[in-house]
Order: sequence, then C-alpha cells, then structure tokens
Amino acid sequence: MKKKLRVGVIFGGRSGEHEVSLLSAASVLKAIDPARYEVVPIGITKQGLWVVSSDAERLLAGDLPDAGPSALRAGDPQHTAPAAVLAKGKGVIVPPMPAAGPGGSLVPFESPASAISPAREVLQLDVVFPVLHGTFGEDGTMQGLFELAGLAYVGSGVLGSAAGMDKEVMKRLFLAAGLPITKHVTFLRREWEQNPRKTIARLEAALKYPLFVKPANLGSSVGISKAHDRKELGPAIEQAAAFDRKIVVEQAVGSRGSRSKMGKARELEVAVLGNDEPLASVVGEIVPGKEFYDYEAKYLSEGSQAIIPAKLTKKQSSQVRAMALDAFRACDCAGLARVDFLLEAGDSGRLYLNEINTMPGFTSISMYPKLWEASGMKYRELISRLIELALERKAEQEQISYSR
Repeated sequence: MKKKLRVGVIFGGRSGEHEVSLLSAASVLKAIDPARYEVVPIGITKQGLWVVSSDAERLLAGDLPDAGPSALRAGDPQHTAPAAVLAKGKGVIVPPMPAAGPGGSLVPFESPASAISPAREVLQLDVVFPVLHGTFGEDGTMQGLFELAGLAYVGSGVLGSAAGMDKEVMKRLFLAAGLPITKHVTFLRREWEQNPRKTIARLEAALKYPLFVKPANLGSSVGISKAHDRKELGPAIEQAAAFDRKIVVEQAVGSRGSRSKMGKARELEVAVLGNDEPLASVVGEIVPGKEFYDYEAKYLSEGSQAIIPAKLTKKQSSQVRAMALDAFRACDCAGLARVDFLLEAGDSGRLYLNEINTMPGFTSISMYPKLWEASGMKYRELISRLIELALERKAEQEQISYSR
C-alpha cells in the first residue's frame, strides 16, 4: 500500500485575519482526501502560541471551554461556531525552530509541563499547507521558517508572499511589468502623526475624492475605508494607521470629483493556479451588499453577490485572465493566488489591476475555490493539486546548489 503523505495544516495566527483563517482551515480539513493524506492540524493562537495534535483539533472544533460566541457568515455552518476560539490564547508550545535531519520537520523550542509531551517532540511532515491569512503567515515570515526547516509548502515563496502582502511594493512591481493600476499615494504613519495638514494637502493635490485608505500590509479588507471628503479622510487614515506603519491611499476608479457623478466600478476576480506555467480560472464578479466590498460585506452581513462567470465580452474576459497571469509572474508567485480587478462603469470602461492575494480565503464557498469549480476543478481536487505543486516546487529547489 502506498504511504500517505503527511500534511501539516497550519491555521490561526496573529493577524487581523485570524478568524478567517480558522474558517478556511476547517473547510480544508473537512475536504482533504483521507485516502491520500495523513493530516496534522497545527494551530497558532492570536498571541503566537502553537498548538498541535488533539489540542489543535479541539480548538478548531470548539470543544474547549470559552470557545467564543460569534460566527462569521462566510464559513461552512458546522464549522463557524469556533471562529474566535484561538483568540482566547490557549496554547501548549511556543513557536518552533527548524530541526536538522532528513526531510522536513519542526521542533518546539521548549515543552512546558502543560504540553502534550514533556519531551522534545519532532513533527515530521512531507508538506505544509499554511492556511494563514495576513501578517505573520502570508507575508513571507512563515515561508522563511519553512525554507529554513527544509519543508515543502503550499503557496508562494518568501519574495512572492512578501510582495503580495505589501500593497505599495506590489504596485511597483505591477508598474514595472507595464500593468495598469489606480492612482495612489503612499506615506508613513510617522508623517501623518508629525504633520496631518501637510499629509492631507499632499493627498488632495495628487488625488480626487472619493479615496480608499488602506493599511499597506493586510488583507480581507481589514482597516480599509472610503473617504468621500476631507472630513472623512482623517478618521480613515487613523483607522488604517492602527494596522500598519505604511498607508496607501488610492483614487477610486471612475472618480469625477462628485459623489453624485461617481460611476460604480465593477469588481472582478480571477483565480490563478500553478508554478512556472500558471493557469487562470474563469472570471468572477463581486457585487457588494455595501458601498464597497469591506470586511463586513465579506464575512458578517448578507447581500453581497458572486456572479460566476462574470458577464463580460469574450475580449474583456481574455484580457482580465491574461493580466491575472502577468500579475502572478510579476510578483514571482507560486501555487495559488487570487487577482482582483476594477472595471470602470460603461462598455468602454478601462480595466485596472487592484491587487493580488497569495493566500485567499479558502472555505468551500470562498471565491477562489468557487472560481475553480466553475472552471471544472472540484474543491478536493484543488487541495490535492496545490499539495502536488508544493512538492514540485520543492523538488525543483533541491536542484539548486547553495555552495561551491
């Protein structure tokens, strides 16, 4: 009998997208093929503590006391109740370090008396599926740990992950690749704190209202708000600055300087899958239940609608899909990514590349899996393909010589 691959599914984490990660991981754990994979759940609390084995499963299943009351709408119903469990800080071991030896492994720095095992326990894994969103998981930090540990892992490497997380760096790469992006200004929190008037004057000289104000390093629309005028701009900057030291302000697509004349841009999304020869899914469209697709519209409130495939001309669809692949390559991504676009209102509207997400939401009803399902690839098959791509990338890396 062929030996099953041992897959470590890591979830939780310290970012503002912690709860979204739990939903994604619950769906992956439910759908992954048990005939092919032996799964090791590995949780990370909001405080950065790592939980393994049965404790990770209990946390995800909500079997521990004080599991947390609320659920996020975007998850599978049977898995949403424990969405806030890891926020309670339950943990059994501190973050791990790479272990020497054949294959990939992780070893705890130390094992306190309350740990699962008092001995130094090695987690031997064939591949890691980091279902982690946002900072400390999707931004290259975790990927660096996997590289040091010699582990195969799903998704982009250190560079692709870091570039895909930092909206300013991402835009620089898009520009270098000749891809169209929205007008924007980037500044540091320190600049805002030292001279708010100067910062606002700079923004108003370069951009027209309404403006989207975003923390440079975060996802799931956390910390993002829309400012229609100067009165709303200050509070929007304060909110974004709470999540990052670098703030990106973008001019809304179709800006005409007046709220009444503002044409609403269409929000398009494409799922990309692959390594050196990536493939693009069909194009999907999000119709937000609110003014724009913020965190609440994505996960808490009803009313947002996904249209798959998007109602586009054949030419428009081809353009969007080709641009998604160009964006994927521009950021040196691998494995998976969801690429988001803005299309100006009207038949002759211009297409803008908005951003790339290197570890998009991964519940069975998230946009990334739904786009691939509409393209002919089922959720379980998609998970297996991502694991295969991780192993392919690891095999290619092993051909590289790192010494003379």
